Amino acid sequence: MARWSSPKDPALEAALRRNRRWIVNNQIKRLLLRFPSRSAPVRLLQSRFKTLDLLGRAGNWLRKYPSCFDLSDGGGEEPCFGFTKRMAALVDAEEAAVAASEPAMADRLARVLMLSRGRRLQVSKLAALRGPLGLPDDYLLRILPGRTDLFRLANPYPHRRNAAELELLRWVPSLAVSSVEAAASASNSAPQFTCSLPPSWTKSHAKMEEFNSTPYISPYSEKWAVIGTDADAEKRAVAVVHELLSLTLWKKMSVLKLEHFRREFGLAEDMARMLLRHPCLFYVSNRYKIHTVVLREGYEGSELKEKDPVVAAKDRLGELMQEGLHEYNQRRRAANLEKKRRRGEIEIKEEEEEEEEEDDEAAARLDSAEKREERRKFYKVLFNDDNH
Repeated sequence: MARWSSPKDPALEAALRRNRRWIVNNQIKRLLLRFPSRSAPVRLLQSRFKTLDLLGRAGNWLRKYPSCFDLSDGGGEEPCFGFTKRMAALVDAEEAAVAASEPAMADRLARVLMLSRGRRLQVSKLAALRGPLGLPDDYLLRILPGRTDLFRLANPYPHRRNAAELELLRWVPSLAVSSVEAAASASNSAPQFTCSLPPSWTKSHAKMEEFNSTPYISPYSEKWAVIGTDADAEKRAVAVVHELLSLTLWKKMSVLKLEHFRREFGLAEDMARMLLRHPCLFYVSNRYKIHTVVLREGYEGSELKEKDPVVAAKDRLGELMQEGLHEYNQRRRAANLEKKRRRGEIEIKEEEEEEEEEDDEAAARLDSAEKREERRKFYKVLFNDDNH
């Protein structure tokens, strides 16, 4: 499947850029939150290092993020680690954002069940959508108790493990409106897909117009299982993928996860090809050797057009992690320079080095400017009307 990807879009590739460090630190954060005191033995983290794909000592990793984690020697007892005050404040802010978004979570969950066959999904399968939909680990405990009129947890096959299903008890007409239909209603027009590619992509725009020439099929249509033609089936499948991506916080999802729900959502077997047939709507990337589909209209350049409060809270945590790593690297660099000075390996002052670096950068900028001017003159002569 490695060949199935879209032509590179630098902005969306930047949006997909992940830092393995932030993922690891997020897992460490979740580990600490399991302890009421928000403090855990370093030994426990060391035992989880293999599952985090890390090597070395846990203490060394924690020291790289002084703005995030406090590391104590234990005063003769077992060394422990916890959050710094700033990290704890941001974690609390994230928890508050998650708690405040519980009604929105319930709506997203209901919509996903309304998209599925029989309005039910296995809980074990829903775990794959938990991250993209912004659902916490305990989403069932948060959402279900207060909404017993809407959701029911059942196990139709008691003899089978992981067979529990989450079922939607009633249809909610106010939620059965796709993002495409909502946008059309706001502009008082017929629902249709919008091409998010630049006007220069004339062939893609023409194909999108042809695709829009037939009526839009709502992904929430209850007659989706009796669609007459292949064209209608693809129309609905595109609408389902479009709506699923619209429901995710980051407007993206692993193609593998989508294929995992092929039967439940009535999607085609050649899903990757279907996504690539509609570049106006979807961007398929193979970054990190993981095929990911992005909803183009959800992004302005490399930034989300609309950020959920939970996404904004997670971004602030990422910024603090970056700040801590930068602080650690600066301290380490200064310590290494001091060691070299003591050994006599560095004879010039750091200030002189910085001045030389600034001079080099200025010379490089001047050289670059001269080259640009030279190129400009060359092309002016080359493409001058008199030379045609």
